Amino acid sequence: MASFQDFPISKQLQYALDDLGFTIPTPIQVQAFPVVASGKDVIGISQTGTGKTLAYMLPLLQNLSYSKQINPRILVLVPTRELVVQVVEEIEKFTKYQNVRTVGVFGGVNLNRHKEAVAQGADIIVATPGRLYDLVISRALQLKSVKKVVIDEVDVMLDLGFRFQLVNIFELLPERRQHIMFSATMTEEIDELIQDFFRGTTTISIASSGTPLDNITQYCYRVQNFYTKVNLLGHLLQDKNEYTKVLVFVDNKRNADRVFDALDGQFVNDVSVIHSNKTQNYRLRSIEEFEQGEHRILVTTDIMARGLDLDKISHVININTPAFAENYMHRIGRTGRAEQPGTSILMFTRKEIEAKEAIETLMDMQIEKLAFPEEVEISTQLLPSERTRIKERDNPHKRNEDEVGASFHEKKAKNQKTNKGGSYRRKVKEKYKKPKTKGDKNFNRRKKK
Repeated sequence: MASFQDFPISKQLQYALDDLGFTIPTPIQVQAFPVVASGKDVIGISQTGTGKTLAYMLPLLQNLSYSKQINPRILVLVPTRELVVQVVEEIEKFTKYQNVRTVGVFGGVNLNRHKEAVAQGADIIVATPGRLYDLVISRALQLKSVKKVVIDEVDVMLDLGFRFQLVNIFELLPERRQHIMFSATMTEEIDELIQDFFRGTTTISIASSGTPLDNITQYCYRVQNFYTKVNLLGHLLQDKNEYTKVLVFVDNKRNADRVFDALDGQFVNDVSVIHSNKTQNYRLRSIEEFEQGEHRILVTTDIMARGLDLDKISHVININTPAFAENYMHRIGRTGRAEQPGTSILMFTRKEIEAKEAIETLMDMQIEKLAFPEEVEISTQLLPSERTRIKERDNPHKRNEDEVGASFHEKKAKNQKTNKGGSYRRKVKEKYKKPKTKGDKNFNRRKKK
């Protein structure tokens, strides 16, 4: 199929695609459409940024007829709140000329609000597993009419500990249903889930998770420590013409705040930060401001590495080298989307060399190393994890572990006795050859006579 014009879809869907400017389908969209439309269980293995949402929604929407019933017929499960919001927005764009009711539910919002929303009726429910399970067990939502179940980014769901909710949701669904699962990686845990619930599956694999997108240029810098990385980051971001829309990945929430504090003083009103400690409204507002160009730089943890579709990100900068090589692939997949060029920059310390080499082994390529700029200051400030532990070699007040101190001495003879129990118990045991208990008082008394 050379274009979407060749897809057997309704005029309403075709008009929506034209409005969005979608003309040429991606490989995953081409291969997934006939299989999903046939009603078979599907497992799609494809990199992030290859158009998976449209790949599964286009055939589902084509076969979704108009209905006034309250209970949903399509269920889409995603791992994060931001993904729920994004998928709902995408579906609303695809159904611009159709009468399709889509409701998104996720944690961090009052449950009663979502109870009211689903009570109005929905054709498609997009949800995180935890919130969906809450709605089902509270009987605010019934799944008896669900015929199509989409599990997007399933590997992230399992990493976040959603297996319990997923299994319970599967057991509450009608027995006759179609499963559509998309993931960037395939793990043993995912395979177990497939074996338990899927039937006659068709696997569509476009590219392995270690295959980098051809339109992403990759560079790396060898850096002394964390705060020197921050200095290098600030130096690079000064070029506003080159670094037009930058996503900065940091390994944890505390370091994300540290990077934000440093950049916020240098680039006032041009930086935002999101991580799981931020409120839902703050996170959604930060993403919206970044997407609309109000902020040029967004600092985040791996919460943003999967699924979210942000347009025209010029650079992805990794402050830390991910411990798992595949996480690096998910991070850089935020740029170079929809055939657009993108650039990835990796910063690594001496301790992170092994992790960097694991990434290069996975990709089967070497990341081009750039010279560290001379004008960037080498910071002497260290994180607690970077500081060397001081060993007091010649401290006269610190004894060795095997050394016996002055307070340890031989016990006196009276204290060397072992506890053999009370004298009463010993005498009774000697006389009657066994301990005396309440149950044998009469027996012992008769024996004595």
